[in-house]
Amino acid sequence: MKKIELGVFGIEIQIHPIHGTFITSNLHEEGEDDYNTAMDAIESMILAHAVAGVDVKSPAYLEGIETAVEACANNL
Repeated sequence: MKKIELGVFGIEIQIHPIHGTFITSNLHEEGEDDYNTAMDAIESMILAHAVAGVDVKSPAYLEGIETAVEACANNL
C-alpha cells in the first residue's frame, strides 16, 4: 500500500493494489450539499491525478487545490 499525505485540508490518499484507492479529507461541511458536491469533485480529480502519477505533493499542485477550494467556497 502507498500512502500520500498532502498536508492541506487533511487530504490523505491510499493506493492499494488489491483493496483499491481511497481519499479522505476535512473538506466536507455538514448540511452544505452543493459545497460538498464540489468538494467530492475536487477529491476525485486529486485521486485521479495521484493514480496517473502526477506529483500531487508539489507546491504548485497544492496551491492549485487551495485555489479551487477557495473558489468553491466563494461561489457556493
